[in-house]
Amino acid sequence: MNLRSLIWQELKSRPAAVAFSSLTILLGVAALVAIRHVTVYSEEAVANQLTNLGANILVLPKEATLQDYYAADQNGGAIPEEYVAEIFLAGLSGVEQVSPRLNVSTELRGHSVAITGILPQSEVETLASWQATTSFMNPTATGCCLKANVATTDDLKSPEALVKYRAIQNLDKHAIVLGADIAEKLNCKVDDRLKLIDETFTVIGVLPVTGTVDDGRIFAHLHSIQRIWKKDSTCNAIEIVGCCEDAAGSLVPQLRELLPEAKVVTISQVVETQVGVNQLMAKTSWIVLAVLIVVGGVGLAGAIAANVRERRREIGTLMALGATPSYIQKLFLGKALLLGLGAGTIGCLIGVIAAVIAGPVWAGVSISPLLGTSLLSVLVATLVALMAAWLPAQKAAHLDPCLCFREV
Repeated sequence: MNLRSLIWQELKSRPAAVAFSSLTILLGVAALVAIRHVTVYSEEAVANQLTNLGANILVLPKEATLQDYYAADQNGGAIPEEYVAEIFLAGLSGVEQVSPRLNVSTELRGHSVAITGILPQSEVETLASWQATTSFMNPTATGCCLKANVATTDDLKSPEALVKYRAIQNLDKHAIVLGADIAEKLNCKVDDRLKLIDETFTVIGVLPVTGTVDDGRIFAHLHSIQRIWKKDSTCNAIEIVGCCEDAAGSLVPQLRELLPEAKVVTISQVVETQVGVNQLMAKTSWIVLAVLIVVGGVGLAGAIAANVRERRREIGTLMALGATPSYIQKLFLGKALLLGLGAGTIGCLIGVIAAVIAGPVWAGVSISPLLGTSLLSVLVATLVALMAAWLPAQKAAHLDPCLCFREV
């Protein structure tokens, strides 16, 4: 009888003992897989919520309020545009997108119009490149727990990107984008020309209806608005998109320390609780992994050690028939390998099913199987089983056949 047959015969002859010895590993893997699936998809949901909010951190003048920021006509003071460069040069971990804004008001064809000056992302990226060339001067921690879903260059090409991402990649200094309401009131469409104070601008886009104050705004290049309204390189607000957990944690205090003359507020409180839940679940997954290694490993080691004691005469017989110590060792390690693979696979399936069913209840998110997490959990279970069986297998391999036959 070869080694494989002996292992299978042993497993089939004692199904209850096999199931009991691998139960701890199975349950540990199931819990670990379920928690990791819920955590990963919950983090993605939080990032999407922050993206839908647009900026999750605002830099405002000291005297301004959030009501000023959300008002169609914002006149709550001014802050220097150079703050944008300071934010980039500081190299703060978690800053992913920065957009300065200047809001002014004017009369246009008998209508009161709110005009917002914005800096296109192509020029913001130039400022960001300064950070890369001076990063050696500003050593900071890098890598936040969860990246926000910041738009790519292609996402920001069209004027409609102002609706979803509140940013645009390129904007000529004599080009404007109209909100839906103001375009209708002024009876303007793409390629029409409008005169703001003494300068003429070309309409390059009309935004769809958003149901917000942006429907009544005109968007133009920040530097053009500063020049025409003589605002001297200032803005009313700087919008920052930050990493999910950084925005809800250390980034705001760091910005307040960097810009003491400005007011730094976060609008990410709506997801701050969920971020805390994600952190708790992530820590819980490590606890479950530790339980799997310690409890599951010890339990399986004890079961295999007991099996060695019960099978001493069979082991002695095999050694008397010519089985080498390495053969005996492989016999028990092979059994542990099958137990680990079986318990890991079944536990993984149970964990995935539990996450898919309970995910919408636990975290309000839909969950699909994660191949990498599943394979890793099975690998961990197998390694735990092999490590647990190593010492009992060593003892079995070094038994004295003569002493084994003396036992009744």
